[in-house]
Amino acid sequence: MIQTVRNAWKIPELRRKMIFVIFALLIFRLGSAIPVPFINGDALQSQLAAASGTIFGLINVMSGDAFAQATVFALSIQPYINSSIIIQLLTVAIPALERLAKEGGEEGRKKIASITRYTTVAIALLQSFGYYTLIKSYGLITVPDGYGVWAAIVIIASFTAGSAFLMWLGEQITEFGVGNGISIILFAGIVSRVPSMIQTLWYGGRASVLGEDALGNYSAIPIWAIVLIIIGIFALIMLIVFVSDAERRIPVQYAKRVVGRKMYGGQSSHIPMKVNMSGVLPIIFAQSIASIPATIGMFAGWDTDSSGFAGWLMRVFDSTGAIYCVIYFLLILGFSYFYATIQFNPIEVSNNLKKNGGFVPGFRPGKPTADFITKVLNKITMFGAIYLAVVAILPIAVTSALGISKFSIGGTSVIIVVGVALETVKQLEAQMLMRHYKGFLD
Repeated sequence: MIQTVRNAWKIPELRRKMIFVIFALLIFRLGSAIPVPFINGDALQSQLAAASGTIFGLINVMSGDAFAQATVFALSIQPYINSSIIIQLLTVAIPALERLAKEGGEEGRKKIASITRYTTVAIALLQSFGYYTLIKSYGLITVPDGYGVWAAIVIIASFTAGSAFLMWLGEQITEFGVGNGISIILFAGIVSRVPSMIQTLWYGGRASVLGEDALGNYSAIPIWAIVLIIIGIFALIMLIVFVSDAERRIPVQYAKRVVGRKMYGGQSSHIPMKVNMSGVLPIIFAQSIASIPATIGMFAGWDTDSSGFAGWLMRVFDSTGAIYCVIYFLLILGFSYFYATIQFNPIEVSNNLKKNGGFVPGFRPGKPTADFITKVLNKITMFGAIYLAVVAILPIAVTSALGISKFSIGGTSVIIVVGVALETVKQLEAQMLMRHYKGFLD
């Protein structure tokens, strides 16, 4: 990977694109440090410190801690991601959008992109208003005399404008840089949290070696636990790299046919089916739903020490508890099958093969082929779902068993970071091959 980046840097055109991406990410990190007026960011950060198991904790991770600090880019690109998912699901459900996506060509894709942008702004407005209401409920908004409702307008407009600007910045990276701009911004937000994680391990190790019970706000972490965490991170990365490229190939044979004086067909091909075709979305959906009780508890002021039903609910849905992990696991399985069903239609694939004179050896065209593809799809979806569940739950279980409360390695974050890095390197490699550079193929 490092060698590929070095080779790409030697090409003037690719070097300009890489510099553009770096400059765009600097703007992103600068905006993540600019506070929104009238908000006490330090007090808000302390209030949201216990929100790691809630929806706000997930948003904060994706934004690189900008959400907890109430900066201009606090919402990050979450509204755009939500908008893209909603439009993608509606494309399957609404025939007009489906026709626009399949038969509209380039013009249809532009219209869907435009609809996605407008939906992003609408979602950003709703989330900004909700975030403003949350901050106001904590009493962390200081409004000077004479401002009144204008303070609320400034705060909501700042959050919405920041999210819309990041959407535009991501599109610019995609067009003038390297890789998918939205994914790279998400990658930068997650990676920005790495220094704080390293700091936690460093001070925790020092407290353990020096025999101190605590070093500032950092609890002692045994050296063997730190070594185990580092080994686990590398093992997790290797697993993600292996599965991200894994696919099941269904062989396809095309029948020979004579048209005029030429013969067509007769060649062999395959249908590639990725093991993890749904990506990280099942984890995001599952985590969002599983964290709803904890989010409600945060608004209501409940915790695990509360009495009665409130305390029982918080203990059941504690993000480090066994019951939460089981619910999380089942939700990931369900969403993996749901998303795979939306993305891949065996009946449509079978009909396309039949129209083009193709068939799967050993199966008749039509329903038998569709049934076989469905059977294969269910098998690889189960494997991919279990993989996602293990990646998501294993870090929670390990850090909980080691008693490390301030340090957690999210499986979602690792999958996103590794996936974006691999995809960006592949695009660099493809562009170098077009210019007769070898890169990985040395």
